[in-house]
Amino acid sequence: MRIAVAGATGNIGTLTVAALERGGHDVVRISRSLGVDLSTGEGLDDALTGVEAVVDVTNSPPADRAGTIAFFGTATGNLLAAEARAGVRHHVLLSIVGVDRVEGTAHYAGKREQERLVTAGPVPWTIVPAAQFHDFAAMVASWTERDGVAMVAPLLMQPIAPADVADVLAEIAAGEPRGRYVDVVGPEPQDMVDMARRTNDARGHTVRLVPTWSAIFGTEMAGNVMLAGENARIAPTTFDEWLAGQR
Repeated sequence: MRIAVAGATGNIGTLTVAALERGGHDVVRISRSLGVDLSTGEGLDDALTGVEAVVDVTNSPPADRAGTIAFFGTATGNLLAAEARAGVRHHVLLSIVGVDRVEGTAHYAGKREQERLVTAGPVPWTIVPAAQFHDFAAMVASWTERDGVAMVAPLLMQPIAPADVADVLAEIAAGEPRGRYVDVVGPEPQDMVDMARRTNDARGHTVRLVPTWSAIFGTEMAGNVMLAGENARIAPTTFDEWLAGQR
């Protein structure tokens, strides 16, 4: 089966390409660095020739709320229009667990715009809401780190290995459209402060973590907001197993 991956050169994109190729699929890589620009539509028609399914794992560059919505809106609109012209029969979008429950962050607003366009668009679709990746906590801590101190929200999540997400995306892309898929999460809930501490320790990085809701994430993400809904699909790789590979 000929399947395109939008965002193919990123972390999750690279893993999704590998998972599809292990399954014997013919994979088309879509990325601006490879000459296909979702923001302008340049190269899309040629790239999607003969493609039956598209997996969209694109990410947005850092921007404010309006800029993030505009980026995702333009890129998704161009992609869906090109898919319709090419006769693509299945659009698979990677989204985020809890994206409909968190108003405050620019990235989540952009992902909601993506979902809106996909659900109203011309191509049959599956949306896959996945939990945050295992490296998310340390990445967030790095965003606020100053002089050996980082502020981290004590939010709960059920983190997942990127490779596990890629396997699910590859499986779904090869099948029929399923609408909104169940939440895809890791085996167990974790506290982001503890995750950041353990990841930095494993990597030999010394930083003092300050738990607070006054930095990047607010209290709208507190409690069970970021945890999986009912009937979630549980991926196999634990945070401890991933962490062992960081040492």
